[in-house]
Amino acid sequence: MGVDSPIYGFLEGANALDLGAPLDTSALIQPRCEPEIVFVLGRDLAGPHVTAADVVSASSGVAVGIEVLDSRYRDYKFTMPDVVADNTSAGRFVVGTPVPPTGIDLRLVGVVLEKNGELVATASGAASLGHPAAAVAWMVRAMAADGEGLRAGDVVLSGGLTAATPVTAGDVVVVSIDRLGTLELAVR
Repeated sequence: MGVDSPIYGFLEGANALDLGAPLDTSALIQPRCEPEIVFVLGRDLAGPHVTAADVVSASSGVAVGIEVLDSRYRDYKFTMPDVVADNTSAGRFVVGTPVPPTGIDLRLVGVVLEKNGELVATASGAASLGHPAAAVAWMVRAMAADGEGLRAGDVVLSGGLTAATPVTAGDVVVVSIDRLGTLELAVR
């Protein structure tokens, strides 16, 4: 996609989909879905030296997530400045029920992405910077440069684990992540 280093953007609460609610594509340009491991912060987390272990320790739960990307750039062809200006192609998102992160090696959890009952892609949690908590730690350190951080209750998607798959009305996307659960998103 023309992006060769980590970036982060912001997902508005108004763009969250409730469990079981369909994705309405009428307000989107070219939606694509990707599986994510989601962290729910149980306490504030900030600073230039935050580690993956700190992220796991600060999290009250982890969950399956589906991020719906929606780029304003045709065919998702953009440069790094373009995608930053487009808020990382953030569109919508849905988060499953969080489970405690203790005892789960998030690097090794298996990830399955299906569309309309067909296997689209597989991955492991390590697809996000080697460990999804390492991706969140990177973001917290990057935010620290601007005097920012995460707060208790924040919901953080740790990065796409497979290539994003295009969706249109009538599709059904299912993401399963070992030990975290399964999440289904109907597209209208």
